[in-house]
Amino acid sequence: MEETVIETLTQESYKYVVSIRFRNGNKCYSFGTNDETIEYGDYVVVETARGVELGEVVSELRELAQVDIHTPLKPVLNKATPEDRKQYAENIELAKEAHEYCQKEIERLQLDMNLISAEYTLDRSKILFVYVADERVDFRELLKHLASGLHCRIELRQIGSRDKAKIIGGIGACGMETCCSRFMEEFDVVSINMAKNQLLALNIQKLSGQCGKLMCCLKFEDDAYKDLRQGLPKLNAQVEYEGHTYRVTSMNVIAQQAKLESRDAVQYVSLDDLKAKAKIKKVEPPQPKKGAE
Repeated sequence: MEETVIETLTQESYKYVVSIRFRNGNKCYSFGTNDETIEYGDYVVVETARGVELGEVVSELRELAQVDIHTPLKPVLNKATPEDRKQYAENIELAKEAHEYCQKEIERLQLDMNLISAEYTLDRSKILFVYVADERVDFRELLKHLASGLHCRIELRQIGSRDKAKIIGGIGACGMETCCSRFMEEFDVVSINMAKNQLLALNIQKLSGQCGKLMCCLKFEDDAYKDLRQGLPKLNAQVEYEGHTYRVTSMNVIAQQAKLESRDAVQYVSLDDLKAKAKIKKVEPPQPKKGAE
């Protein structure tokens, strides 16, 4: 009876807003509550679009009137009881068994899909299977077998390679845990121009992360490199420096040094000197020969 009352509350009926984070996720979601005893670090049972789930409170209570939220709030149903925590732990083990069952059915039906994870809602009324596939998969037959074998609602969700890397995790080229699994909530667009801005060799294999896409750190560092390169000539530009003509063959904006080369000499100069003393020479396009069309 109590849950029915909570579900019918309007957004204006909540006094507080609290941020909740779920297992294997970095993104936080806002929920409404009137329970003033909820504190940071508590585990609570909440209603989500997927069903009833258990999450961790990662913020203090904030008054709804002081928070700018435009999307409808789902309710915090109650603080997690020992029974809720026990069932949550049981669900993790049952999800492993469901994962194995689903994998066997995928192999039996010879479906071209890579199963990544399985997760029950807290009340076990629904299970979510996450998979990766290169093309659209007809899993209607698979759904029938899963529903009859697991006796609950089934949801199959296809994700991309970046989401797969976020779920699985791993160690990046820097020696640290991958950014997507450690702290990133959303993926940014990463382009090859960001590698060019950082004067990196355009070796796609070395510039790619575990997902096979360009590494997210290229995006994190892009603004800093743009600022450091302001007022500097481009690579391979011809410049006049101290009365001689050179070509800018390399730059290291972190070490603040550039390499200038001509047919007769090579010299290293600071980027400050390059900005102050070098003049960029315009290269005239070749003129067509007389009589040529």
